[in-house]
Amino acid sequence: MFDGGDLDCGSGLVLLIRENMQQVPEGGVLEMRSVETTVCDDLPPWCRMVGHEYLGELPGETPAQKRFFVRKASGEAAAAEAAALDRDKEKAKAYEWRLRARASGHLSAGVYCRNFQWTVGQPASFEEQDAHPSALEAALGALAADLAVGFASACSREGLQADDVELSVRGRLHDVTAHLGLAAGDPSLAAVQIKAFVSSFDDEARLRAVWDGVVARSPLAATLAKACALELRLSVV
Repeated sequence: MFDGGDLDCGSGLVLLIRENMQQVPEGGVLEMRSVETTVCDDLPPWCRMVGHEYLGELPGETPAQKRFFVRKASGEAAAAEAAALDRDKEKAKAYEWRLRARASGHLSAGVYCRNFQWTVGQPASFEEQDAHPSALEAALGALAADLAVGFASACSREGLQADDVELSVRGRLHDVTAHLGLAAGDPSLAAVQIKAFVSSFDDEARLRAVWDGVVARSPLAATLAKACALELRLSVV
């Protein structure tokens, strides 16, 4: 058994199902728990495609959760699925995210990715109000969102209650005048501080262990930790 939490098939759930299925003997049954509503529609056709037998679903431990049961394929189908997992892992390692940006007017650019479009303002701003967030704010916001969503999702998979997950972020450059072209210096980020707050009655040690795992797996946190002083704190309230 494993808990897929709120992941959908496009968020890596299929890879996790395949990985956990490798621990099940041929003809054995894997139980997958999930609160993601799209799994009901996506799991049966995927099982038919790869050769596993979809056995059905039962209610879970909460009103939102369901328990799905899949019998592992045997013989050539099982071997083919194991080989497919290895191929998909290699594809995942080489995956590239692609975006494009185009200057769209006074101190702004349009950013395009998949079916999304958003506007980003100037590289950095010191005004109290602007029409669009600056590129620096967008980058720090992406880091905070990465950790907030990752932590909430990981808590869901671990069966932990995580209400009102909120992060506050502060960032500081080495030399703002270097960014403005007023002096020679280092315009890079010097320090980023993030304070995460979560409301929960569950065991604090387990929550902190989940937080540490999310931070360790975060692409943005791992990248910034190599470039600046990155301070991350979790408060359970």
